[in-house]
Amino acid sequence: MNMEMIFGNFPILESSNLILRRIEETDIKEVFEIYNNENVFEFCGIIPKNNIYTVKNMIGHFERDYNKKSRIKWGIFSKHHGNKLVGIIEAMDFNQKVDMVTVGYFLAERYWGNGIASEALSLLIKFLFETANINRIQAEVMPKNMASKHVLIKNGFMKEGLLRQASLWSGKGVVDLEIYGFLKEDYSIKYSYHARDL
Repeated sequence: MNMEMIFGNFPILESSNLILRRIEETDIKEVFEIYNNENVFEFCGIIPKNNIYTVKNMIGHFERDYNKKSRIKWGIFSKHHGNKLVGIIEAMDFNQKVDMVTVGYFLAERYWGNGIASEALSLLIKFLFETANINRIQAEVMPKNMASKHVLIKNGFMKEGLLRQASLWSGKGVVDLEIYGFLKEDYSIKYSYHARDL
């Protein structure tokens, strides 16, 4: 795991439709739209925030976590929506002993169903495997979160099992979680086949 590639300078990731970059205070309106919506966090261990000043403080916490090298949150900015922030994607729980990281993501409700989460996750996967030299990426998903599971499977993750009553999530209590994993060797095989097909 190359932590310097992640936490040396904030990495900016880009595709034809999206830019993943640092969230700034100037993005407060869009960040508040996300955190002020209960529907966004129906299947997340996050309690919605209905005070814009609380959300402003949270943006400072994003920076603090990055400087502590514990978590990195990218804003998902859509080129088709005036480079506005439409969601957030993050990498956390860095385990350097086994080169493993956990990822999560959520979008403002008005942008659901457009393939944005899938494209953002694809960008993040490429960065984590190819640049940061991560060996395993995993995600924890509540069993009823069908949309998130679809995004993971579409991007090459495999369901590895169900942890019953294994985690305490804010606002949800003790929850069951499905674990999805993606290994660097799976990624290499997937893209070597893809290259051969071209």
